[in-house]
Amino acid sequence: VILLEDCGALLGLTFALFGVSMTLLTAEGRWDAAGTALIGILLVVIAVILAGEMKSLLIGESASRAHQRAIQNALAGEGVESIIHMRTLHLGPEELLVAAKIAVNATATGEQVAKAIDAAERRVRSAVPIARVIYLEPDIYNAARAAEPASAAASERAAEAAPQGH
Repeated sequence: VILLEDCGALLGLTFALFGVSMTLLTAEGRWDAAGTALIGILLVVIAVILAGEMKSLLIGESASRAHQRAIQNALAGEGVESIIHMRTLHLGPEELLVAAKIAVNATATGEQVAKAIDAAERRVRSAVPIARVIYLEPDIYNAARAAEPASAAASERAAEAAPQGH
């Protein structure tokens, strides 16, 4: 990106020098206009190239399939029974956010869950070094709840969380 911008700046200066020089040599203002037009076209071309390069970062590109598989394989381990769901998002070209809900044993203590999460984070960072921001949410997997449509499950959880009447 920086190289493209620098090359564009140098090429733009060359176009300006060409336009002004030709105008001074020929006393024709058309050369200045041509140099200006070339600079405008150059800026449009650079903008299109940069938009194409940055589009994925602007709209939120997920990790590559290879990285996703590596993360899933790394998450599986002691204390992590399964991955309920996972999302990844590039925060920058060399920085990846990983958010996952992981199933843990229903009888695990808080300390055991914390140690399992710490170990899973270390495994993920080792497998995919660009995974710098990792959020793991422990949960107890419930196959019946997982099969429900999202809106029904959300309504049920909201009803469970609502305060009971007097």
